[in-house]
Amino acid sequence: MLTIPLAVALLFAAPQLPVPQQPDPALQQQKLEEAREKYEPTRQAAVHLNDLAGNIHSEADATAFVDAVAERQAASTPSWATWIIRRQIAHAEYEAVSDPSRLIPEQRIVNVWNEYVRELDAPEETLVTVAELHNLRDAMYTGSKFLWKKGGLTQQFWTIPNVYAVDANGKVADGCRAVEALKILHDMFNTFETVRGACERVQKGLLVSDTVMQRQQGGSPRSSIVRSELRAVANANPLPAAEMRYVQAHGESDYSLLLLRLYLELFPAD
Repeated sequence: MLTIPLAVALLFAAPQLPVPQQPDPALQQQKLEEAREKYEPTRQAAVHLNDLAGNIHSEADATAFVDAVAERQAASTPSWATWIIRRQIAHAEYEAVSDPSRLIPEQRIVNVWNEYVRELDAPEETLVTVAELHNLRDAMYTGSKFLWKKGGLTQQFWTIPNVYAVDANGKVADGCRAVEALKILHDMFNTFETVRGACERVQKGLLVSDTVMQRQQGGSPRSSIVRSELRAVANANPLPAAEMRYVQAHGESDYSLLLLRLYLELFPAD
């Protein structure tokens, strides 16, 4: 029988892999400090925006906040960063902060979103309900608070917590602030797996904030809970393809007009 000798020959003939070296703690710390130093201007910009969002006492404050966000996002969201649209968003932002009854109803956001995906002829699964939108907002706010509190590299534009409308119990309110509404719609389009997660939680009767609170009271680590509850679902996002088909069929001009119409529905003039 040649089986054993052949196995031995193959084993010793195989190339010898280098022994992995233990990471140098000092070098790792140096790289971390360099990354933090390089990231610091981005973090400071996010902190500035968060401060602006948390200190709106006049329409001028709201305008300064909206202008700062528009400048930060001008490259990726030019369609709403025009002077007229900015003013309407700033007005809606101030009203939502100064009077809770003026928050943007979740039903209106759902209506605008569903109209959008129907116009794109996107799959039926992209339609959402008010319960799903509220669940999604709850998860996003809970995650943002956790990441923002960690500080450092996790403080960035997309984790700013002060953009959310919060009720007296510290949970997301039943309506949105203006910039929050835009952020939610942006996230729904670009990370649709989070919408799927919200749908699953609604079916199970779960809220991320409730789960975190219950686990905290039981002494479980909060970080592992947030990560597990906000995990991504590895399914393709159907929206970019639907958007591309719409633009190919109707042209970029019609697509821009569609977005403008939806923005005006989201932020109607008084």
